[in-house]
Amino acid sequence: MKRWIFVLPMLAIALFVLIPKLRRESAIESSDESWQVVKVADGDTITVVQGNRKEKLRFCGIDAPEKFQPLGKESKANLRRLIDEAHGEVQVSIIESDRYGRKVAEIFTSVGGKDKFLNEEQAKAGLAYHYAKYSGNCPSRNAIVSAEEIAKSNHVGVWAGNYEKPWDYRKARR
Repeated sequence: MKRWIFVLPMLAIALFVLIPKLRRESAIESSDESWQVVKVADGDTITVVQGNRKEKLRFCGIDAPEKFQPLGKESKANLRRLIDEAHGEVQVSIIESDRYGRKVAEIFTSVGGKDKFLNEEQAKAGLAYHYAKYSGNCPSRNAIVSAEEIAKSNHVGVWAGNYEKPWDYRKARR
C-alpha cells in the first residue's frame, strides 16, 4: 500500500507533463494540409510554415550531399526548383522526430494535377542517396529504393562518379 502512495503521484505528474506534448505533436503529424516552404537548407531539409506554426523538416529515407560536398549545391538547387514549380506549396506527412528536433517527413507537391514525391525525385535525379540506416519507418521506402536504382543505372548525379557519401563526410568532420 505504501508503494502505491509514492507511485500514483509520480504517474500523475508524468501524465500531466507528457499529454500536452503528445497532443501538440499529433496535431502536427496528422496534418495533411498544405504548408508553405520558407527555406531550403539543402537537398534534404526544408523549413515550412502553416499559419503560426513553423517546422524544420528532414526528408525521410534520403541523405543528400552536404552543401560543401560535390553536388551539394546542385542537390539544393534541384529541390528548390521542384518546390518553386509548386509555388512553394507542399503536402507533408510527418513520420517521426530525429535527435536534432527536426520532424522527419515525406514531402509531396502537386503541379497541374500531377503529384510528385520529392524524396523520390531527389533520389531519382541522383542528388540524394537512399539512407537505409534511417528509412525503416518511411512508408514510401520502396519508392526511394527504386528511384535510387534508376539513378544508378542511368549513372546520374552521385552515381556518375565516385563521391563520398554524406554520412561518411559528416563522420570525418566530427
